[in-house]
Amino acid sequence: MCSGRVDLSFVLKAFSNGIDGVFIGACHLNECNYVTHGNYHTQNMVLLAKRLLEYIGINPNRLRLQFMSGAEANVFVESVNDFTKTIKGIGPLGKAEGIHEEQMKAKIEEVMKLVPYIKVVMNEKLSKRLENPHEDPDAFKDYFTKEEVEKLFTETVSYWIDPAKCQACMTCARRCPVEAIDSKKNMVHIIDQDKCIKCGTCFNACPPRFGAVTKIVGQPVPPPIPEDQRTIVRKGKEKEVA
Repeated sequence: MCSGRVDLSFVLKAFSNGIDGVFIGACHLNECNYVTHGNYHTQNMVLLAKRLLEYIGINPNRLRLQFMSGAEANVFVESVNDFTKTIKGIGPLGKAEGIHEEQMKAKIEEVMKLVPYIKVVMNEKLSKRLENPHEDPDAFKDYFTKEEVEKLFTETVSYWIDPAKCQACMTCARRCPVEAIDSKKNMVHIIDQDKCIKCGTCFNACPPRFGAVTKIVGQPVPPPIPEDQRTIVRKGKEKEVA
């Protein structure tokens, strides 16, 4: 399997399940068997993952990327043995960091919920092809800064549909890639914040004449209005009632 198929969520899931260390083996850069050159993406993903682990208090050395070819069995053995020795030296996950197991799991799951959002925000840097002549996984350790990672959590973007502006046109719901919008005919639409991946599709799709989708940065999202208050009364209907 191409190392480019190793998703950030896979790495976090492993740690969430209590794994003490994650080792990723990748082909040498510029020697990819596929046109995608996924190992460049893997290199960037690992750099970002290390920063995320560091942010939540996990030793980033628990994650390692090693470049090697299928013919370099000696490199594989030496690398795995060295990594195993490193992890044993660090100690069990959580205990070595002084973080309780449940707290550790909660921290990791918080990051996992934001993975789609993180990918959107960091897409440009994740896609960049960093030339690494010595194939040193730590050569670009400062590529993702602590400040950038901190902003992901302190300035997280959320989207909310203003009940006073929504006209239930269903445009946002049809465009949402994860079906996170509760849309019913003639009823104010509501974004399910647990399902929302914060991609901004609804914000861009909402017709300008309505402007119902609001972008919220670093602030809590207002609670959804009660079901019995979601019915939209058209202006024509109001006149008929009067």
